[in-house]
Amino acid sequence: MNYAIFRSEPIFTLQDLAQIGSHNKREKKAYNSNPDIKIELSKENIELVPLADKYVKGFYNLTKEYKKEHEERMKTEREDRKKSFKQMVDKSKSVVADELLFTASNEFFKNMSKEDILLWANTCMEFVYQDLGYTKEQVLHSTIHMDEKTPHIHCVVVPLIQKLDKRTNTVRYAISKKQYIKDSIHLSELQDRYHKRLTDKGFDLERGIKHSNTEHIKIKEYKKITKKLNQTLTVRNDKLNQAMDDLESKMKTNKETVFDKEYVKVKKETFDSMNHVIQETKKVMEMQPKLEQLFDEVETYTTDYQSIQKENKSLQKEIKSLKTRNHNLVEENKTLKHYIKSILRAIKQFFRELLQIGNDPTKEAVTTEIKQYYCNEDFTRDDVVEIARDTTKEEELFDYVGYEKYQNKSNNYDKNDLSL
Repeated sequence: MNYAIFRSEPIFTLQDLAQIGSHNKREKKAYNSNPDIKIELSKENIELVPLADKYVKGFYNLTKEYKKEHEERMKTEREDRKKSFKQMVDKSKSVVADELLFTASNEFFKNMSKEDILLWANTCMEFVYQDLGYTKEQVLHSTIHMDEKTPHIHCVVVPLIQKLDKRTNTVRYAISKKQYIKDSIHLSELQDRYHKRLTDKGFDLERGIKHSNTEHIKIKEYKKITKKLNQTLTVRNDKLNQAMDDLESKMKTNKETVFDKEYVKVKKETFDSMNHVIQETKKVMEMQPKLEQLFDEVETYTTDYQSIQKENKSLQKEIKSLKTRNHNLVEENKTLKHYIKSILRAIKQFFRELLQIGNDPTKEAVTTEIKQYYCNEDFTRDDVVEIARDTTKEEELFDYVGYEKYQNKSNNYDKNDLSL
């Protein structure tokens, strides 16, 4: 049986985008790491959506209005919070681009003419435009690789959209893959539609194995990824622990100076230590999407591969090892999330106490921090409400997050309850 295959691979940084561009456009003279590539046949590759420039330059051209909007916003941003456009997109929780891969079983392409392959490829691009919903302007580059064992399409898209920012009530640019592929369930539905589009055009193909997006990634590559993430996670945890120890030390040695019954003075180095803890916490939290994506991929990979390779004992041992490693990572991730929740709970409590007993400059600084955390989606509206309630900054912060005090008058509220 010949299978129709469609996969989606997220691209998280501009450096990754540049490397993918170099591969897709065959900019190297040799590909020793990939023996399937016959560079002498690369002249047979077909450009579906050409790109004369490098991928990163093409990305900047495609997102120039987004870049302008960001730079304009940075003019009024606090100095220590300013980011270049590159820094912003690289550190975003979203992708910078998405690579769509289309192919089929090798037998499908045997004895197929170049014209028939092009007809198949154009049908794939119809799927990109009509089923996924991308416009031609959002396609950075699309090419058919004819210089490998099995012909396949690399279609790189930038899911640039404009959406309403509810906080400012303005329309802003954003890059959002979820606008086009919401989750794994939606992806499976799209793969059904992809298969139907091909069969409606007369291509004799079976629907690809469900949940098999990662079937071509080798086990050793997963090991390399998990090892690197483990190392990064260990470093992040160590830095976070150091920051916490430093904060605890400052809290013990830098005693608050009481001015009167209502106000206390918080030393700057203590406040700086607290901010260091917050920053290290955010760095750990930024790893969560990548970790969770890896867990999903490993789980999908092992499940599908077991069904295909039941008799292969060697592979089954590797799969068992991967499952154990994945389970350990999941447990570590649960512990880490619990740790982060505890830290955030302490931070919110600390903010609330400063709003209750700090002097005016301290309250102003804390209020600015709270607003920034809300803008960055680190705090929810409920978090801000809980922190600010019954303090002198209540009205200002309630107004900032669009919360009407009367909405919750009937609810019993414990002002010391700052649990997540």
